[in-house]
Amino acid sequence: MIEGRGLLSRLLLSPGESRLRAGWRLLGHTALLVFSVAMLAAGVAIAIVVLGLLELGNFGEAALALSTLISLPAITLATWIARRFLDRRSFRSLGLEQGPRWIIDLLVGVAIPVPLFALIFLFEAGMGWLEFQSWGWVERGLGAMAGGLLLTLLAFVAVGFYEELLFRGYYLQNLKDGTSVAVAVLVSSSVFGLAHLGNYHASPASTVGIFAAGLFLAYAWVRTRSLWLPIGIHIGWNFLQGPVFGFEVSGTPTPSLVQHSVNGPVLVTGGAFGPEAGLVVLPAMAIGAGLIWLYTRDRRKAVHEPAEPPFSGRPPAEPP
Repeated sequence: MIEGRGLLSRLLLSPGESRLRAGWRLLGHTALLVFSVAMLAAGVAIAIVVLGLLELGNFGEAALALSTLISLPAITLATWIARRFLDRRSFRSLGLEQGPRWIIDLLVGVAIPVPLFALIFLFEAGMGWLEFQSWGWVERGLGAMAGGLLLTLLAFVAVGFYEELLFRGYYLQNLKDGTSVAVAVLVSSSVFGLAHLGNYHASPASTVGIFAAGLFLAYAWVRTRSLWLPIGIHIGWNFLQGPVFGFEVSGTPTPSLVQHSVNGPVLVTGGAFGPEAGLVVLPAMAIGAGLIWLYTRDRRKAVHEPAEPPFSGRPPAEPP
């Protein structure tokens, strides 16, 4: 505790540190995020009108592209500013350090959803709930299919980065500073679920499913104290779910290798929102959690992050 603080300082500043309490930091980050999104959305809207970009082909692909163009720079910029000047910590300390295992964590994360969605696809097909329609390259043409897959992959790489930076990065870790890991995981996962209420075909069931996905992704952070594994899982999850196995990705259609329709019970399959709104996703995520545990079992249990010295002025210098 810093001696001699007045009531206002105790309300605003963290005990023992000359930086804002976690709640105020989160509030400041929210203000920065709203401002960044508003400015970028206005710029994108002007570009659409001026350049006539409303003629983009598939609406789902267009919506994904526009959302990514706004969200990636807005969330990254707001989080960088908040981390450096409100948190008084380095941006990389959110879990973006490039140590010896970061690329392995990222690639293993991308691979973990492969068996999960293969099992979901085989289960629904075995139950007679999938009606095959066509192969993607037959429907769209080989060139258009390849181009669509590449653009969707790039969009999902961006989505995986900025959503993990926001939810398992800034939100979870600042909540942990003010409460505990358990409370931070529950609250950040709840916000993650609520943030997808605006998606197409969203419902209470989809919100619960996305909340469960938030717990699943948070477990990857808890096991590694790094964002690279959850970023990889997030990228692989979205890409395997949509472009490879042909399901809706949180209500958003994407170009896919397999064209099919889902006719099973919505409670189980998730219907038009995709598997995340159905009971089928829960055992898949349980298996995924087991795979995370297996991958990280040889690591020392990380209970405390390396302490960063509190500083009273400028943010610490980033390594070159």
